[in-house]
Amino acid sequence: MNKNQYDAIVVGSGPNGLAAAITMQQQGLSVLLIEGKDTIGGGMRTLELTLPGYAHDVCSAIHPMAVGSPFFSTLPLADYGLEFIESPLAAAHPFDDGSSAYLSKSLTATAHGLGKDAERYRSLIEPFVREWGALSRDSMGPLRFPKHPLLMARFGLKALQPAAWLVNRFRSSKTRGLWAGMAAHAIQPLNNVASSAVGLMLLAVGHSKGWPIPKGGSQSIADALAAYFVSLGGEIHTGVWIEDLEDLPSHRAVLFDVSPLQLDRILGARLQKSYRGQLKKYRYGMGVFKIDWALDGPVPFVSAEAQSAGTVHLGNTFEEIAEAEWKTSKGYHVEKPFVLLAQQSLFDATRVPEGKQAVWAYCHVPNGSKQDMTRQIENQVERFAPGFKDRILATSVMDTHALEAYNPNYIGGDINGGIIDIRQLYTRPTLSLSPYRTSIKKVFICSSSTPPGGGVHGMCGYHAAKLALQDVFDISI
Repeated sequence: MNKNQYDAIVVGSGPNGLAAAITMQQQGLSVLLIEGKDTIGGGMRTLELTLPGYAHDVCSAIHPMAVGSPFFSTLPLADYGLEFIESPLAAAHPFDDGSSAYLSKSLTATAHGLGKDAERYRSLIEPFVREWGALSRDSMGPLRFPKHPLLMARFGLKALQPAAWLVNRFRSSKTRGLWAGMAAHAIQPLNNVASSAVGLMLLAVGHSKGWPIPKGGSQSIADALAAYFVSLGGEIHTGVWIEDLEDLPSHRAVLFDVSPLQLDRILGARLQKSYRGQLKKYRYGMGVFKIDWALDGPVPFVSAEAQSAGTVHLGNTFEEIAEAEWKTSKGYHVEKPFVLLAQQSLFDATRVPEGKQAVWAYCHVPNGSKQDMTRQIENQVERFAPGFKDRILATSVMDTHALEAYNPNYIGGDINGGIIDIRQLYTRPTLSLSPYRTSIKKVFICSSSTPPGGGVHGMCGYHAAKLALQDVFDISI
């Protein structure tokens, strides 16, 4: 690596690292983006994991927050090859009796499918759909006084509730099940305070922007972001692992898209003792066990809605999902886990040979689990799609250790960069009104271990870069 001086260096090329690098480069600075792997992307990578010709998303798969991001939505990514595909339904939630609840981009259609809960659902979600732009800008960042306080107060009154409380506004098992699947994306027990926040955001963005599929795979998002960054004059170095500040070229500011554990390993004794102590106390949540299948045809779901959805939530009733999530959080491996399944190739034929399918799924497991959950996951799919197992041509699995080895930010298989419960909703990774600052001047953290947390939205990187521009370069944006 050359030793030229850069205005800023960003370490790590996940969505937040790319967002940080772009934000700095947009201000005319000289920015270097460094990635340890041979390809950029972090959780946005696509590989042939099973058979030749089958493109599988290694980590992230469906991207509602990418199109709903206040930052990414400002970028001309379509000019750099990014194309999104919308499935007829964003998500479906099948039940044992063959029926389904579903999330459509249309709020009216979704509410209609919920029968007697239609007006209750509409009254809960419609204000946040209507004001998605304001809601996303105020909520997807550090703790601060909002520009739209009444909207945020209304959202907060619902979002801070445990999902197990908010569900009581609904009467039908369909609506309750749909809510459970959405809330379970928070990867924490549904009786936790603030466990409703993620579910509400996913429903609101689904009606506002959809749950789209990037054509060709998640790698296409990373590639478009990188191409735009380079077009601005940015520089990317891959295959370079940073283990100490001394490994970096000369710079004025550096931003790390890494977990608190990695940050401590890199910066070590340079950090103030109190700051380092907070990093060591940072808490990680449940991990995931992930499977990719090459299939000889579509997943044979009994539910017609599940056959039309890019994402399918498998877990049956609210009670069943809530129990599975609670037991998993306590260290147990359950026989009927909540399974999140994505069937992108059903709507994106570029990913597979003609007539075949590439399917992606995971369940939650205790952090650091080494247990193989293939049987339990496949049984859950077979439960709602009899004959599924007969269509399997090849399988690729990743337990929590494989996920962390692939992406060191996934500590113990935690794909959210740390549990997003009430204690770490905004105070991540430390208790600070400026959580992107470290105890070292001009060194910042910009990963999903900062507000607003996990997801492909780039807002952690954007806010960290905004602070670095202010602190180091006296630039306000």
